[in-house]
Amino acid sequence: QVQLQESGPGLVKPSQTLSLTCTVSGISITNKNYYWSWIRQPPGKGLEWIGYIAYSGSTFYSPSLKSRTSISRDTPKNQFTLQLSSVTPEDTAVYYCARLYYSGSYYTHGYWGQGTQVTVSS
Repeated sequence: QVQLQESGPGLVKPSQTLSLTCTVSGISITNKNYYWSWIRQPPGKGLEWIGYIAYSGSTFYSPSLKSRTSISRDTPKNQFTLQLSSVTPEDTAVYYCARLYYSGSYYTHGYWGQGTQVTVSS
């Protein structure tokens, strides 16, 4: 019953901010067993983890993207969002949201959205 769905513009101009929303159903994003991640996959490349927001609202980002990334949440809507600023064509990718289980000794992304294509182009 757990489902995640990404939404947002598919085309963003260089230097602008990429903004995506993940709508979660079947579980509350404040459930203390899980965190909530954003992950992306550029064309022809592997998966790249962007960051997460915890059930408490605390965030943690990939060091390579930290300066440009902001993850937030809207708990009444059971949604969390990604904002990636100052985008370039290198940010073109399929963007996924996913549920993260993290014990302190291991982690796994057990549920994923279907992904949404975001193209950065003028």
